[in-house]
Amino acid sequence: MGGEGSMAAANNSLKNNRKLLAKRKDKKVLSGSYSGAEMKSFPKSTPELLEKIKQQTLRENTNYKRKLVYITLVLMMLLALFVYYILV
Repeated sequence: MGGEGSMAAANNSLKNNRKLLAKRKDKKVLSGSYSGAEMKSFPKSTPELLEKIKQQTLRENTNYKRKLVYITLVLMMLLALFVYYILV
């Protein structure tokens, strides 16, 4: 029957994965504690500060969209001129 070689390879792969898993559990690589870590203190946010950040983000997004539209229009005009000069 066909497929014996591929099944043997699958069995070897599963056996090797089991061996690797056992080694990883023995070393306890992923164990650890954050008890010695210091937490940074961040300033408290106020509604006024959040509103200021929101307005600034909206203003930046508006400026970005405006620039994107201008650049697109300029490129479209250049493309139209290029096509016009090729056809004429």
